[in-house]
Amino acid sequence: MDITKVIIPAAGLGTRFLPFTKAVPKEMLPLINKPAIHYVVEEALQSDINQLIFITSKNKESIADYFDSSDALNAMLKERSQDQLMASINKLIRSAHFTYIRQHEPLGLGHAITMARFALSPKEYVAIMLPDDIITGPQPGLAQLMRIARQEKASVIAVQEVPDECLPAYGIVGVKKQITPNLFQVQSVIEKPSKKDAPSNLAVIGRYVLSSKIFKALEEVNEFGTQELQLTDAITHMTKLNEKVFAYKVQGTRYDVGTPLGWMKALISLGLQHPQYGPHIKAYLADLGTSQSFIYDSAKNISHTL
Repeated sequence: MDITKVIIPAAGLGTRFLPFTKAVPKEMLPLINKPAIHYVVEEALQSDINQLIFITSKNKESIADYFDSSDALNAMLKERSQDQLMASINKLIRSAHFTYIRQHEPLGLGHAITMARFALSPKEYVAIMLPDDIITGPQPGLAQLMRIARQEKASVIAVQEVPDECLPAYGIVGVKKQITPNLFQVQSVIEKPSKKDAPSNLAVIGRYVLSSKIFKALEEVNEFGTQELQLTDAITHMTKLNEKVFAYKVQGTRYDVGTPLGWMKALISLGLQHPQYGPHIKAYLADLGTSQSFIYDSAKNISHTL
């Protein structure tokens, strides 16, 4: 099974981060000294995929700029013996082939995926990585899905168990059959159901390996005339066409950097793991905790006095 290309949709408006995203794409939000999109490209390369197809939109030129070489900057840093500052990005630039396709209006994730159709051969499987999700661990999240896709000779989507209160924020998998504790055959995917209508607690997260039949499914779903073309609807449509789709609980730590709170949590967690900054952040948080406790106790005493 050939899986040589990954589609990375990065055309969203980033409204949760306004006004910041008026000028800077949310995919360029920093996590320590690298933008979020850097982590996604690293995961693709670690999964032995080096052909990356970005779906972008207006005002997202900085993504292409980031993954472009900068001879003047490299030369200046070399003169100052600071080459290591650009080592990680230069490695990505040398290792990957980047293609950029512009989506002119936000018509849904499914529509963004269809724009890459003609960059793929008719029968190959394609990986999809959503840059809102950063996955860390001993084995790349995408590589885990590729292994399952080859094992089952079928499409596979990444899932994670989520608490009931989070169900309305995700696409939720309806399970046809459980194969192993972490592997399930998919019956349907329901986009953002209410808690009472959710068929399980398995939420789709931003990693997919799909057969080329996803494009036919997207085309047929689009005929229904919905306002936005959803990838989850097309995946459900594939199952109705007797195409097997599996869901796999990816192993590792997943950070949702598509929301301000999720981004802040990721920044703190990755900062704590950083060999240089981690000890300082731990000490700062400990001091902050002590200070907050003092403020809280003082406030209680004041209120009792009043």
